[in-house]
Amino acid sequence: MKRNIRVEALDQIPLEKQQIELVERKCLGHPDSIADGIAEAISRALCREYLEDFGAVLHHNTDQGEIVAGESMPKFGGGKVLRPIFVLIDGRATKMFNGVPIATDAIAVEATREYFRKHFRTLNLDRDIIMDCRLGTGSTDLRDVFKPQNGRIPRANDTSFGVGHAPFSDVENIIMGVSDYIDDKLRPKFPAIGQDIKIMGLRDGNTIILTVACAVVDKYCADIHQYTEYMELLRKEIAKVAQKKTKRKVVVHLNTADDIKNESVYLTVTGTSAEMGDDGSVGRGNRCNGLITPNRPMSMEATSGKNPINHIGKIYNLLSTQIANDCVAKVEGIDEMYIRLLSQIGQPIDRPLVASVQVLPCPGYKLSKMKGDIEVIVDDHLANVTSITEKVIRGQLKTF
Repeated sequence: MKRNIRVEALDQIPLEKQQIELVERKCLGHPDSIADGIAEAISRALCREYLEDFGAVLHHNTDQGEIVAGESMPKFGGGKVLRPIFVLIDGRATKMFNGVPIATDAIAVEATREYFRKHFRTLNLDRDIIMDCRLGTGSTDLRDVFKPQNGRIPRANDTSFGVGHAPFSDVENIIMGVSDYIDDKLRPKFPAIGQDIKIMGLRDGNTIILTVACAVVDKYCADIHQYTEYMELLRKEIAKVAQKKTKRKVVVHLNTADDIKNESVYLTVTGTSAEMGDDGSVGRGNRCNGLITPNRPMSMEATSGKNPINHIGKIYNLLSTQIANDCVAKVEGIDEMYIRLLSQIGQPIDRPLVASVQVLPCPGYKLSKMKGDIEVIVDDHLANVTSITEKVIRGQLKTF
């Protein structure tokens, strides 16, 4: 049976020619991103355990976690955490299979600790973190939908949709580039640069304004003078990375709430605002492409922590993004592309109710010339939808 793939032309002003564009990214140490990272780490750990013990991934969803901020007293040269950050591990998991009990809670706690060890080396896991695991079990009807399919395509767990777009705009590319550069290149050289960074991009015509909030780790910063030196270093490095990705004018603002004269600045003990007054929740931050893009269609589904077998909130968001990127790479003449995949609960995930493809052709190109190639790419991705599952379990796809 032929899949319901609908390709249509968009009649709108291209995003890059619109006057205003907004793009946001909450980086690794933002409390919302911490919650996302933990949720996904737990899901992957459960997948590996289920596969090792039973040869199949069992039903689970760990996409309900919370980060509750602690209290701290940062000071130049090194402060202290007064009240630990509280981590609530929440969601659902299969705790017994064929009469065999499964240590889901212990797996979840271990995965959470390992995630903190890997990404937050300034956190003292013995003092700065408290965890409580409250994993429950799934509802009977959803577990029935989830049952192993003996090689058949899994059935959708929900009537929901996923959304993806390509290519990235200048601002989107800049923000992802800046985030990666700070994580991969700058922080290893300058550990005073904390993980909690939020980047907000505004393009107003041909001027791009980046407003960046960056936590500074107090024990690596001796005084206010060194703090201002770090801010100037960051400003120059961010501008340099941004300017490589656009011909537009770029303006960088850093820690705009700072009061340098009174030494009231964004100083932290651990490098994340979760130590003092900033909570986090799974799904409240970046979409699966790493960005928050109000100028683009988006799904509000949390991608992190959902099971990678049949949870549409995860699979279709990841898949639609891959389809859009693949089409733009292989089909000439696409200015913008938007993919929307809609499921029906209980139906095979390779056959969405509709695969909606919206294309804004480049000047001089007609949709009729590229429609067939696009349909082939979309159909091929849907036919191989289970490859998403494999990539997620191996940690090859980012979810936030």
